[in-house]
Amino acid sequence: MKTRHALIASVAFCALATPAFAQDATAPDADTVPAAETEIVITAVARGQNVLDSSVSVSAIGGEDLVDLAPRSSAELIRQIPGIRSESSGGEGNANIAVRGLPVASGGAKFLQLQEDGLPILEFGDITFGNADIFLRTDNNIARVEAVRGGSASTFASNSPGGVINFISKTGEREGGSIGLTSGLNYREYRLDFDYGGRLDADTTFHVGGFGHIGDGPRDVGYDGARGGQIKANITRKFDSGYVRLYAKYLNDHSVGYLPNPVRVTGTDANPTYSSIANFSINTASLHSRYFEPITTLNQNNQVQTFNIDEGMHPKVAALGFEAEFEVGGFTVTNRFRYSDISGAFVSPFPASVTGAQAAADAIGGANAQLFYASGPNAGQRVTSPSTLGGNGLVANIVTFNTRLNSLDNLTNDLRATRDFDVGGGKATLTAGFYYATQEIDTAWLWTSHLMSVQGNGEAVLLDVRNAAGVAQTQNGTVGYSASFFGNCCRRAYDLDYTTKAPFASLGLKFGGLSLDGSIRWDFSDARGRTFGDGAVTTRDINGNGSINPSETLVSVLPTTGAALVDYGTDYVSYSFGANYLITDALSVFGRYSRGGRANADRILFNANNVNPATGALLNAAVAVDFVKQAEIGVKYRANGVSFYATVFDARTEEENYEATTQTVFSRSYKARGVELEAGYRTGPFSLSAGATYTDASISRDNISPANVGNTPRRQADWIYQATASYDAKQFGLGVSAVGTSDSYAQDGNQLVLPGFTVVNAFVNFRPLERITLSLNANNLFDTIGLTEAEEGSIPANGIVRARSINGRTVSASVRFDF
Repeated sequence: MKTRHALIASVAFCALATPAFAQDATAPDADTVPAAETEIVITAVARGQNVLDSSVSVSAIGGEDLVDLAPRSSAELIRQIPGIRSESSGGEGNANIAVRGLPVASGGAKFLQLQEDGLPILEFGDITFGNADIFLRTDNNIARVEAVRGGSASTFASNSPGGVINFISKTGEREGGSIGLTSGLNYREYRLDFDYGGRLDADTTFHVGGFGHIGDGPRDVGYDGARGGQIKANITRKFDSGYVRLYAKYLNDHSVGYLPNPVRVTGTDANPTYSSIANFSINTASLHSRYFEPITTLNQNNQVQTFNIDEGMHPKVAALGFEAEFEVGGFTVTNRFRYSDISGAFVSPFPASVTGAQAAADAIGGANAQLFYASGPNAGQRVTSPSTLGGNGLVANIVTFNTRLNSLDNLTNDLRATRDFDVGGGKATLTAGFYYATQEIDTAWLWTSHLMSVQGNGEAVLLDVRNAAGVAQTQNGTVGYSASFFGNCCRRAYDLDYTTKAPFASLGLKFGGLSLDGSIRWDFSDARGRTFGDGAVTTRDINGNGSINPSETLVSVLPTTGAALVDYGTDYVSYSFGANYLITDALSVFGRYSRGGRANADRILFNANNVNPATGALLNAAVAVDFVKQAEIGVKYRANGVSFYATVFDARTEEENYEATTQTVFSRSYKARGVELEAGYRTGPFSLSAGATYTDASISRDNISPANVGNTPRRQADWIYQATASYDAKQFGLGVSAVGTSDSYAQDGNQLVLPGFTVVNAFVNFRPLERITLSLNANNLFDTIGLTEAEEGSIPANGIVRARSINGRTVSASVRFDF
């Protein structure tokens, strides 16, 4: 469905005809003010505000911090923000991100919106296999990152009641640029970064930058799993009463999507010990391999097609947009507009189970089945010692998530007008606006099942099974051209269009040191489209040799008729009101209460209890929108290089969701309360920042599994924390950062514990000559095992759990030339 294409010209014309905006004219220039010194909030607020005058919780990370921290993904950067739980174990994308105890029932960032320059990357942050962070890259284009937690995020953005993280671009206010070369020292990846900005004339600035890279990535997969790059550009023209800025972005990148891997667990559920399996490090290995690349299956049209697992997470984005701001008749009229053409793929092997090699063979071929190498240097030969296969005697029953992201195109426009008024002895600020967005979700699930060894260093091989009589039961390592290890489910396709319209308004009052504000948003959401699946299983001669292998009797096809319809609309109201009192120029207190909604998208489909397949109408209106209610009280202090912020919060969350890997439906409510702390100190070349969040969270209602009521939501730790110390002199700089979490539970049953961990990163910079910087960065310096999730809720009999861990130690060296 490409109906939005016809809307681009009309929306752009309307936005240009009505003088419009960027972030905010009162905000400091992104290119010129370090995050540590920025006191203006421009994200998810009516207009730029001083931090001490605002009744929201906000944090910022500056562009130079990005260079020093050298995050391997956007999730690794986001985890540096207080209050944010970022499970940075998925690679360049596919991270699970939450804020202040809000749940991650399935995946992605459901209640948190990721933005670039004030507009969402995707309207929904948890599209299945299309999480927003997959389409985001951190590079030298970024001036700073702002994060607003709770508060006005409910009313100044749609579908983001938990908060907004905004990646703000450089705009060329600072003349100059850089070229940087980075190489992994203990991993294979090479990267080139560049950016340049400046003035074309007195009223026109520009900035352009990007990166390219190639290599395995942080884990050894045996092929160029990381390859591609990004380029972004903008140009700004200033006028007497405002400015207009044009943006462009092109991203075409490949990266490995890390899914759960096998890890050995001993001890008890309450006190487990996790360790790597022989010949397979949970920190550095992956089930990706140079010997497992081509994947043959039926495509969306039920025709035989070969794909390649090295496609990995493959985002393709071509985006154009503008923002402008003008003073018109006493009003500051602002507008943001962007159209993004988005497509790609998500291809990665998921272990449905891990077991002994002979047991796996017998499960497919019967007693005394035989194993043969189907790929690798020994292809065609028999596995003579299954108990030592791969150095550990283990086999993974793989379901390959081959998901085609045909279109995630979106169009977004945000228009607002703001005016200040004198009221009595104070000032009033009135804002009114209208938000319009379309989001297409056109995907196809073309999953297959395979048998492979468990080996690191990109050396895992596919395996074939023959029965005791020597008759082949598999074909080139393929057990079934379906998700046979998932009961042959999940051959699906859907083409959906979501439209969001939202008028909103806010009123702020300021009387001396007292600031009061309230805002309201009315979201109207429409969902239209079709879904196909789950597909039937049939027999088909996939390789065309005229005979049928048992694996060819497990072929999933997509139905071409009888589509289930999606055709419904819903609306909901969000509101937020707060107060801030400036006790002194350096100290303020605030309080806020908010209710925000999140319209559910693709994750409530394929459920006969939610949507009527014949009409597309909702059968249960309650599943359309999940609400988050939050109360917060806090104190802020900032003076003489010292800052301290503390916020006590209480959040109540509704959740309707679906998890693809476990085929699990969620219908429940949560409650979470806690305290969020953030502090900083700067004197001369030395700076120290730290944050910690304590959360007491529980499941308060569960319609599917009532026994979970009262339990702690899975992967929700009592404590998360981060700290960074750095020293930056003229000729050299060095620093260390730590990010950690306390224990959590692997699943909602609260049995198997995921141990807490602390990750230490370090960097050192040396400037031998002016404008030349040599850097050494180490992420996870002590090679800590940090498990962010596990599929099993308790230790299984064989002691093998499937879990995702953060990357092990990665050390990189770089040289940067500034000009």
